[in-house]
Amino acid sequence: MSIRWTYVFADRPAAHLASAQAFWTAITGTFLSAPRGEDDEFVTLLPASGVDACVKLQGVWSGPGGAHLDLCVEDVPGLVKRARELGAETVTEHDGWAVLRSPAGQLWCAAPWHGESVRPPVVAGSRLDQVSLDIPPSAYEAETAFWAELTGWELLTGALPEFRVLRPPAGLPVRILLQRLDAEQPAAAHLDLACADIPATRARHEELGAVHVADGRHWTVMRDPAGGVYCLTGRDPETGGLPSRG
Repeated sequence: MSIRWTYVFADRPAAHLASAQAFWTAITGTFLSAPRGEDDEFVTLLPASGVDACVKLQGVWSGPGGAHLDLCVEDVPGLVKRARELGAETVTEHDGWAVLRSPAGQLWCAAPWHGESVRPPVVAGSRLDQVSLDIPPSAYEAETAFWAELTGWELLTGALPEFRVLRPPAGLPVRILLQRLDAEQPAAAHLDLACADIPATRARHEELGAVHVADGRHWTVMRDPAGGVYCLTGRDPETGGLPSRG
């Protein structure tokens, strides 16, 4: 089962969707598609012509939101079947796509591939290129095995013991970071940007309405104007890797 493309979703409270749209289009150098869904809750962030989108926004009606991943394939029923064999459960089935839940409880979607093949460029020294799956300790090994088996991507050790990375084949736009949390809590997800210069990117994001939350070893935690947490990470925006690792 070959993953042909990936999308990341920033899920934000519907009441603040407009501010999320303004912020995320600005930092990614994109513009909005026409809204979709029964309540106009879905939009795609469209880059300049000649490249394909890989980021979408969704307005949610309960909770603070977060992030989730879409895996795009030529055979959606086949991906759903394989995911269920590996321990996922189907949440809802739609016409041509499905919402599933990973063994640790992370929501994601199996979606059809529409020929996407050219990833968006680096914008102002950064690129949104990673979804971090934040996993409780008791579920970490099984959840890592699930995503590694499902995607077939290369599993790498991270810069710290609590991190592993699934690196996709060249040309796919989104990596998966598997982060082991310090304490037992529900699985969640957030988005990461690879940044050539974290302080410069942070300053630009703050001008656009984001707020600094905390600093880590190789990253800075931010909160966007819609209240969603994301990270600026010190990685090469072209390769996605740490400068010394590629």
